[in-house]
Amino acid sequence: MLKLAVWKFSSCDGCQLSLLDCEDELLLITEKIQIAYFLEASRRKMKGPYDLSLIEGSVTTSEERERALSIRKNSLLVVTIGACATAGGIQALRNFSQVNQYISQVYPRPEFIETLKESLPISHFIPVDYELRGCPISKRQLLQLISSLLVGKRPSFPTESVCAECKRKGNICVMVAHQTPCLGPVTQCGCDALCPTYRRGCYGCFGPKETPNTSSLAQWLNQESHLSPKEISHLFRSYNATSTSFQKESERWNVKPSEIYEKDKKEEDKEGKNKGGQGRPKDLKKGSGKKED
Repeated sequence: MLKLAVWKFSSCDGCQLSLLDCEDELLLITEKIQIAYFLEASRRKMKGPYDLSLIEGSVTTSEERERALSIRKNSLLVVTIGACATAGGIQALRNFSQVNQYISQVYPRPEFIETLKESLPISHFIPVDYELRGCPISKRQLLQLISSLLVGKRPSFPTESVCAECKRKGNICVMVAHQTPCLGPVTQCGCDALCPTYRRGCYGCFGPKETPNTSSLAQWLNQESHLSPKEISHLFRSYNATSTSFQKESERWNVKPSEIYEKDKKEEDKEGKNKGGQGRPKDLKKGSGKKED
Protein backbone atom coordinates (compact mmCIF):
# COMPACT_ATOMS: atom_id res chain seq x y z
CA MET A 1 0.00 0.00 0.00
CA LEU A 2 1.28 3.46 -0.98
CA LYS A 3 1.57 5.77 2.03
CA LEU A 4 0.73 9.25 0.74
CA ALA A 5 1.32 12.66 2.32
CA VAL A 6 0.27 16.02 0.88
CA TRP A 7 1.92 19.18 2.16
CA LYS A 8 1.06 22.86 1.81
CA PHE A 9 3.63 25.64 1.75
CA SER A 10 3.04 29.20 0.45
CA SER A 11 0.24 28.72 -2.07
CA CYS A 12 -3.46 29.12 -2.79
CA ASP A 13 -4.47 25.42 -2.32
CA GLY A 14 -5.56 25.15 -5.96
CA CYS A 15 -3.36 22.14 -6.73
CA GLN A 16 -4.54 20.33 -3.61
CA LEU A 17 -8.09 20.93 -4.79
CA SER A 18 -7.14 19.27 -8.09
CA LEU A 19 -6.30 16.16 -6.10
CA LEU A 20 -9.61 16.30 -4.23
CA ASP A 21 -11.36 16.71 -7.57
CA CYS A 22 -10.10 13.23 -8.46
CA GLU A 23 -12.50 11.69 -5.94
CA ASP A 24 -14.18 9.30 -8.40
CA GLU A 25 -10.89 8.06 -9.81
CA LEU A 26 -9.26 7.75 -6.37
CA LEU A 27 -12.12 5.58 -5.15
CA LEU A 28 -10.98 2.94 -7.63
CA ILE A 29 -7.56 2.66 -5.96
CA THR A 30 -8.45 3.27 -2.30
CA GLU A 31 -7.25 -0.23 -1.41
CA LYS A 32 -3.79 0.64 -2.73
CA ILE A 33 -3.35 4.11 -1.20
CA GLN A 34 -3.25 5.18 2.41
CA ILE A 35 -3.64 8.94 2.90
CA ALA A 36 -1.39 9.51 5.90
CA TYR A 37 -1.27 13.31 5.92
CA PHE A 38 -3.51 15.65 3.96
CA LEU A 39 -4.95 18.49 6.06
CA GLU A 40 -6.99 19.82 3.14
CA ALA A 41 -9.01 16.59 3.26
CA SER A 42 -8.65 15.16 6.76
CA ARG A 43 -7.50 16.02 10.27
CA ARG A 44 -5.71 12.70 10.59
CA LYS A 45 -1.95 13.01 10.98
CA MET A 46 0.11 9.86 10.63
CA LYS A 47 3.84 9.98 11.24
CA GLY A 48 6.33 9.11 8.51
CA PRO A 49 8.17 7.74 6.78
CA TYR A 50 6.05 8.22 3.65
CA ASP A 51 6.24 6.48 0.29
CA LEU A 52 5.16 9.58 -1.61
CA SER A 53 5.01 13.22 -0.58
CA LEU A 54 3.26 15.78 -2.78
CA ILE A 55 4.32 19.35 -2.01
CA GLU A 56 2.31 22.38 -3.05
CA GLY A 57 3.64 25.91 -2.65
CA SER A 58 6.92 27.78 -2.55
CA VAL A 59 9.32 28.42 0.31
CA THR A 60 8.95 31.95 1.67
CA THR A 61 9.84 31.57 5.37
CA SER A 62 12.63 29.98 7.37
CA GLU A 63 10.09 27.62 8.96
CA GLU A 64 9.09 26.33 5.52
CA ARG A 65 12.73 25.84 4.63
CA GLU A 66 13.24 23.59 7.64
CA ARG A 67 9.98 21.75 6.98
CA ALA A 68 11.07 20.98 3.42
CA LEU A 69 14.26 19.38 4.74
CA SER A 70 12.24 17.28 7.19
CA ILE A 71 9.82 16.10 4.49
CA ARG A 72 12.68 15.05 2.24
CA LYS A 73 14.24 13.09 5.08
CA ASN A 74 11.00 11.22 5.77
CA SER A 75 9.88 10.55 2.20
CA LEU A 76 10.92 7.91 -0.31
CA LEU A 77 9.70 10.06 -3.22
CA VAL A 78 9.04 13.80 -3.30
CA VAL A 79 6.95 15.36 -6.06
CA THR A 80 6.39 19.10 -6.31
CA ILE A 81 2.99 20.08 -7.71
CA GLY A 82 2.09 23.40 -9.30
CA ALA A 83 3.90 26.53 -10.42
CA CYS A 84 4.48 27.72 -6.85
CA ALA A 85 6.36 24.57 -5.86
CA THR A 86 8.22 24.14 -9.15
CA ALA A 87 9.13 27.76 -9.96
CA GLY A 88 8.26 30.02 -7.01
CA GLY A 89 4.78 30.96 -8.24
CA ILE A 90 3.13 34.31 -8.76
CA GLN A 91 4.44 35.41 -5.35
CA ALA A 92 7.98 35.17 -6.75
CA LEU A 93 7.35 38.48 -8.53
CA ARG A 94 8.59 40.03 -5.32
CA ASN A 95 12.02 38.63 -6.18
CA PHE A 96 12.40 41.46 -8.68
CA SER A 97 12.22 44.14 -5.98
CA GLN A 98 12.61 44.64 -2.22
CA VAL A 99 10.10 42.60 -0.23
CA ASN A 100 10.22 45.03 2.70
CA GLN A 101 8.59 47.67 0.54
CA TYR A 102 5.51 45.48 0.15
CA ILE A 103 5.38 44.43 3.78
CA SER A 104 5.18 48.01 5.01
CA GLN A 105 2.42 48.80 2.52
CA VAL A 106 0.28 45.70 3.09
CA TYR A 107 0.54 45.02 6.83
CA PRO A 108 -0.31 47.54 9.57
CA ARG A 109 2.31 45.95 11.89
CA PRO A 110 5.15 44.85 9.59
CA GLU A 111 7.39 44.12 12.57
CA PHE A 112 5.38 40.92 13.14
CA ILE A 113 6.08 39.59 9.64
CA GLU A 114 8.96 37.17 9.24
CA THR A 115 9.79 36.19 5.68
CA LEU A 116 12.67 35.38 3.36
CA LYS A 117 13.81 37.91 0.80
CA GLU A 118 12.67 35.69 -2.07
CA SER A 119 9.99 33.15 -2.90
CA LEU A 120 11.84 30.04 -4.10
CA PRO A 121 10.84 26.63 -5.48
CA ILE A 122 11.14 23.52 -3.32
CA SER A 123 13.97 22.18 -5.50
CA HIS A 124 16.13 25.11 -4.38
CA PHE A 125 16.39 23.48 -0.95
CA ILE A 126 15.94 19.72 -1.43
CA PRO A 127 16.27 17.11 -4.21
CA VAL A 128 12.96 16.52 -5.98
CA ASP A 129 12.11 13.30 -7.80
CA TYR A 130 9.38 14.58 -10.13
CA GLU A 131 7.60 17.82 -10.97
CA LEU A 132 4.01 18.42 -11.98
CA ARG A 133 3.73 21.88 -13.48
CA GLY A 134 0.75 24.14 -13.98
CA CYS A 135 -1.46 26.64 -12.21
CA PRO A 136 -3.24 24.53 -11.27
CA ILE A 137 -1.78 21.13 -12.17
CA SER A 138 -3.40 18.82 -14.67
CA LYS A 139 -5.76 16.33 -13.07
CA ARG A 140 -4.88 13.86 -15.83
CA GLN A 141 -1.13 14.14 -15.17
CA LEU A 142 -1.65 13.74 -11.43
CA LEU A 143 -3.59 10.50 -11.93
CA GLN A 144 -0.95 9.31 -14.36
CA LEU A 145 1.75 9.95 -11.76
CA ILE A 146 -0.02 8.02 -9.01
CA SER A 147 -1.01 5.16 -11.32
CA SER A 148 2.55 4.79 -12.64
CA LEU A 149 4.04 4.68 -9.16
CA LEU A 150 1.52 2.07 -8.03
CA VAL A 151 2.63 -0.35 -10.75
CA GLY A 152 6.32 0.46 -10.38
CA LYS A 153 6.55 2.42 -13.64
CA ARG A 154 8.55 5.58 -14.10
CA PRO A 155 6.17 8.50 -14.80
CA SER A 156 6.71 10.23 -18.13
CA PHE A 157 5.17 13.51 -19.24
CA PRO A 158 5.38 15.27 -22.63
CA THR A 159 7.70 18.24 -22.90
CA GLU A 160 6.47 19.67 -26.20
CA SER A 161 4.90 23.11 -26.47
CA VAL A 162 1.29 24.20 -26.10
CA CYS A 163 1.33 24.76 -29.87
CA ALA A 164 1.34 20.97 -30.34
CA GLU A 165 -1.85 20.72 -28.29
CA CYS A 166 -3.44 23.47 -30.37
CA LYS A 167 -2.60 21.58 -33.57
CA ARG A 168 -4.13 18.37 -32.26
CA LYS A 169 -7.33 20.20 -31.30
CA GLY A 170 -7.53 22.00 -34.63
CA ASN A 171 -7.30 25.45 -33.03
CA ILE A 172 -6.67 28.50 -35.18
CA CYS A 173 -3.41 30.12 -34.06
CA VAL A 174 -4.33 33.26 -32.13
CA MET A 175 -0.94 34.79 -32.88
CA VAL A 176 -1.14 34.39 -36.64
CA ALA A 177 -4.86 35.08 -37.04
CA HIS A 178 -5.31 37.88 -34.52
CA GLN A 179 -1.77 38.93 -33.45
CA THR A 180 -2.78 38.02 -29.90
CA PRO A 181 0.24 37.84 -27.55
CA CYS A 182 0.72 34.18 -26.65
CA LEU A 183 3.42 32.21 -24.81
CA GLY A 184 2.27 28.91 -26.32
CA PRO A 185 5.38 28.43 -28.52
CA VAL A 186 7.69 28.42 -25.48
CA THR A 187 5.39 26.91 -22.82
CA GLN A 188 5.28 23.22 -21.90
CA CYS A 189 2.04 21.46 -22.75
CA GLY A 190 -0.29 19.88 -20.20
CA CYS A 191 -3.28 22.21 -20.06
CA ASP A 192 -4.89 20.89 -23.28
CA ALA A 193 -4.42 24.37 -24.77
CA LEU A 194 -7.19 25.75 -22.58
CA CYS A 195 -6.69 29.47 -23.21
CA PRO A 196 -6.02 29.35 -26.97
CA THR A 197 -9.09 27.15 -27.38
CA TYR A 198 -11.12 30.14 -26.22
CA ARG A 199 -9.12 32.54 -28.42
CA ARG A 200 -6.95 33.84 -25.63
CA GLY A 201 -3.18 33.84 -25.58
CA CYS A 202 -1.29 31.34 -23.42
CA TYR A 203 -0.13 32.81 -20.10
CA GLY A 204 2.66 30.29 -19.56
CA CYS A 205 1.11 28.49 -16.57
CA PHE A 206 3.09 25.29 -17.21
CA GLY A 207 6.42 27.06 -17.49
CA PRO A 208 9.03 26.87 -20.24
CA LYS A 209 9.29 23.84 -22.52
CA GLU A 210 12.59 22.16 -23.26
CA THR A 211 14.98 24.55 -25.05
CA PRO A 212 12.42 27.35 -25.51
CA ASN A 213 13.33 30.00 -28.08
CA THR A 214 12.08 32.90 -25.99
CA SER A 215 14.23 35.41 -27.85
CA SER A 216 12.60 34.63 -31.19
CA LEU A 217 9.11 34.81 -29.70
CA ALA A 218 9.84 38.14 -28.03
CA GLN A 219 11.08 39.57 -31.32
CA TRP A 220 7.90 38.43 -33.08
CA LEU A 221 5.71 39.94 -30.35
CA ASN A 222 7.51 43.24 -30.74
CA GLN A 223 7.47 43.33 -34.52
CA GLU A 224 4.13 41.67 -35.34
CA SER A 225 1.95 42.20 -32.25
CA HIS A 226 3.54 45.64 -31.68
CA LEU A 227 4.17 45.06 -27.97
CA SER A 228 6.48 47.50 -26.25
CA PRO A 229 9.57 46.23 -24.41
CA LYS A 230 7.77 46.81 -21.11
CA GLU A 231 4.76 44.77 -22.23
CA ILE A 232 6.98 41.91 -23.37
CA SER A 233 8.81 41.91 -20.05
CA HIS A 234 5.50 41.78 -18.18
CA LEU A 235 4.24 38.93 -20.36
CA PHE A 236 7.11 36.70 -19.24
CA ARG A 237 6.62 37.69 -15.59
CA SER A 238 3.63 35.75 -14.37
CA TYR A 239 3.22 32.26 -12.88
CA ASN A 240 6.73 31.11 -13.79
CA ALA A 241 8.54 34.44 -13.77
CA THR A 242 11.65 33.08 -12.06
CA SER A 243 12.14 30.04 -14.29
CA THR A 244 15.52 30.54 -15.94
CA SER A 245 14.49 31.17 -19.55
CA PHE A 246 11.44 33.31 -18.74
CA GLN A 247 13.35 35.40 -16.22
CA LYS A 248 16.26 35.95 -18.60
CA GLU A 249 13.96 37.14 -21.38
CA SER A 250 11.93 39.40 -19.11
CA GLU A 251 15.10 41.04 -17.82
CA ARG A 252 16.38 41.49 -21.37
CA TRP A 253 13.35 43.60 -22.27
CA ASN A 254 13.02 45.33 -18.91
CA VAL A 255 15.50 48.04 -19.87
CA LYS A 256 15.42 51.24 -21.85
CA PRO A 257 14.70 50.56 -25.54
CA SER A 258 18.00 52.10 -26.61
CA GLU A 259 19.84 49.58 -24.41
CA ILE A 260 18.15 46.66 -26.20
CA TYR A 261 19.24 48.12 -29.53
CA GLU A 262 22.84 48.53 -28.38
CA LYS A 263 22.93 45.04 -26.87
CA ASP A 264 21.66 43.40 -30.06
CA LYS A 265 24.05 45.44 -32.17
CA LYS A 266 27.01 44.28 -30.07
CA GLU A 267 25.90 40.65 -30.38
CA GLU A 268 25.63 40.99 -34.15
CA ASP A 269 29.10 42.54 -34.37
CA LYS A 270 30.51 39.80 -32.19
CA GLU A 271 29.07 37.07 -34.39
CA GLY A 272 30.29 38.87 -37.49
CA LYS A 273 26.88 38.70 -39.10
CA ASN A 274 24.52 41.37 -40.28
CA LYS A 275 20.99 40.31 -39.37
CA GLY A 276 19.35 43.38 -40.80
CA GLY A 277 18.07 44.60 -37.44
CA GLN A 278 16.52 41.27 -36.43
CA GLY A 279 16.08 41.11 -32.70
CA ARG A 280 15.74 44.85 -32.22
CA PRO A 281 12.45 46.42 -31.15
CA LYS A 282 10.49 47.37 -34.26
CA ASP A 283 9.96 50.99 -33.24
CA LEU A 284 13.58 51.44 -32.22
CA LYS A 285 15.52 50.64 -35.37
CA LYS A 286 18.13 53.20 -36.18
CA GLY A 287 16.61 56.34 -37.59
CA SER A 288 13.04 55.71 -36.36
CA GLY A 289 13.22 58.73 -34.06
CA LYS A 290 10.77 57.14 -31.64
CA LYS A 291 11.49 57.02 -27.96
CA GLU A 292 10.00 55.37 -24.91
CA ASP A 293 10.28 56.44 -21.33
